[in-house]
Amino acid sequence: MKFTQEHRQIEDTVIKFVEKEINPFVPEWEKAEQFPSHEVFKKLGSLGLLGLKYPEEFGGAGLDFSYSLVMAEALGVCACGGIPMAIGVQTDMATPALARFGSDELRKEYLVPTIAGDYVACLGVSEPGGGSDVAAVKTTAKVDGGDYVINGTKMWITNGLKADWCCLLANTSEGSPHKNKSLIVVPMDAPGITKQKIHKIGMHSSDTAQLFFDNVRVPRRNLIGQEGMGFAFQMLQFQEERLWGAAAGLKAMDRLIDLTVDYTRQRKAFGKSILDNQVVHFRLAELRTEVEALRALTYRAVEMYVGGKDVTKLASMAKLKAGRLGREVADSCLQYWGGMGFTADNPLSQAYRDGRLTSIGGGADEVMLGIICKLEGTLPKGAH
Repeated sequence: MKFTQEHRQIEDTVIKFVEKEINPFVPEWEKAEQFPSHEVFKKLGSLGLLGLKYPEEFGGAGLDFSYSLVMAEALGVCACGGIPMAIGVQTDMATPALARFGSDELRKEYLVPTIAGDYVACLGVSEPGGGSDVAAVKTTAKVDGGDYVINGTKMWITNGLKADWCCLLANTSEGSPHKNKSLIVVPMDAPGITKQKIHKIGMHSSDTAQLFFDNVRVPRRNLIGQEGMGFAFQMLQFQEERLWGAAAGLKAMDRLIDLTVDYTRQRKAFGKSILDNQVVHFRLAELRTEVEALRALTYRAVEMYVGGKDVTKLASMAKLKAGRLGREVADSCLQYWGGMGFTADNPLSQAYRDGRLTSIGGGADEVMLGIICKLEGTLPKGAH
């Protein structure tokens, strides 16, 4: 992966933004279990950071996904996981299908204000019965005249409480579960939508909701692309979500290792610093090596993706590794902080709580393993 001066400028802009506009307020927003997303997103939009890879005619920068990678990685300097995740939903999870397949009218109405930071977006795929089994979603959108009438429930929806619109996956016909689904833009102020806050063990500053749709009417023109293509479109969105998730963990893990090196160098026990113990500095060296290996994998996957290649296997590998390594880094480093690592406001305990989600959201570890095995041709006969 070759980075240009423009890549570095974006990285620098994102890091400065996080240090000025996010990190000073993280304790307050974590306690409130939400952050002022419209205010933060508007500032990001004014800097041109919410539409890096989207067409200029809709307010984007017209760049490729490598710039999204740089932004995702730079967000790793944030002192929590919830706010970067909320930003990632806006930039790389709820909007790719709309930007690529939506009508010009729909993009002008929803993508333009989302890139500008005037709208907050959410993605409605997971349901109470399961999240990773996308083909099994039960929410329906039935045609009635010029409208879709939507009924169902969506679960674990990041930005769900404050979102202005939802990229909703719903069944629009009977038949094959892979060919009966569509993505629909649903304005979140539509009658019949109710929201319920979900309390989590981590990612506290990111609002997460359960959404209920009771005979919600939206115009049929809010369909993204063609009916029946929703499953395929969502699989494409997952590619970018998984690449984003892998990239977002890189600087975040580096930060934890840096903090731990500093702390263990200062902390004394049995007449020497904790860092002076070979078991400690060897382990930190090992963790740093693992992060660099993940960085190489992620960069390679993104480079191939930008080049138009199918990166399903590499994206799944990167996402799998990011989730597992994030837990390993947080757990290993926390140990070297001793009792301080077990306090609620410690940066390691924060990462320990927040990072656990990476192995669940966007496709669980087991789903990633299944995809990898399928593409490797190692699944048992009859398995899917």
